[in-house]
Amino acid sequence: MTRVVVLAGGVGGAKFTLGVREALARRGAPEATVVVNTGDDLWLSGVRLQPDIDSILYALAGVNDTQRGWGRQGDTERVNEELQAWGAGWPWFTLGDLDLGTHLARTGWLRDGATPTQVVERLSARWPLGVRMLPMTDAEVDTRVLLEDGRDLHFQEWWTRYRATLAPSRFDNPGVASAVPAPGVAEAIAAADVVLIAPSNPVVSIGPILRVPGVREALAAASAPVVGVSPIIGGRVVRGMADVCLAAIGVETSAAAVAAHYGARATGGLLDAWLVATEDADAAAAVEAAGIRPVVSPLWMSDVAASAAIVASALEAAGV
Repeated sequence: MTRVVVLAGGVGGAKFTLGVREALARRGAPEATVVVNTGDDLWLSGVRLQPDIDSILYALAGVNDTQRGWGRQGDTERVNEELQAWGAGWPWFTLGDLDLGTHLARTGWLRDGATPTQVVERLSARWPLGVRMLPMTDAEVDTRVLLEDGRDLHFQEWWTRYRATLAPSRFDNPGVASAVPAPGVAEAIAAADVVLIAPSNPVVSIGPILRVPGVREALAAASAPVVGVSPIIGGRVVRGMADVCLAAIGVETSAAAVAAHYGARATGGLLDAWLVATEDADAAAAVEAAGIRPVVSPLWMSDVAASAAIVASALEAAGV
């Protein structure tokens, strides 16, 4: 049995997780735990939203809207239209009716005293997902964006309403210093044969996971190799506005720079190996100079088979 732990968030994380499930299924005895970013979470119209949890949940269940990249396939927006008529919620943040069903179930369970980990377990029980999902923490550590003009916005407002066009000076996760990893996260990392860092946004998807006290320590202590997959292909971000996020923390939008941002485990960082796209093969030397073993591989997640091939390359790089 190959025990795999994945750190993931966003649409890229959802596509990668589908590849993990497929690649491990071919081995006959898969065991995968996906630690999901919850920094995107928010309260809206009285309900708790967990966008990254839901993106990965819906993708694994096969009910996600692949055209929009978020929400449920074939969803309607009658309740959202009624909310807007009342002047409630955010007019630029659409909530589908089926999606709202998820949020209402989640909120009800939270109000009844369930933890986010228990809620994710209940949501996961509806469909045969093939992997175990865990939130990064049970604490509320939503991501805030401090703008250069001094304004402080929730990440979702900055990302969805303003499409990352307002210059950020930094990203914060209030409350993260007192948070702890969700039950099972540290244990899964300790028992893993390999830890994979998905090609998710390094700053606002993977970054919040790594800021939870205890996660970096668990990775440093793990006997399993840690292999990351570059979210940069051909010197560009694949999706979204990750380049704006990287620039805000002083990291160049390149495969080598993101690898250096994570750092080599041998020198106190995270990575043992780093998958670099064939389009960025010339970055391999810089990655190696940073103490990280580069692996040049096709990285476009065009379908599940392509994602599974990427995961297979990552597992091979880890020697499992």
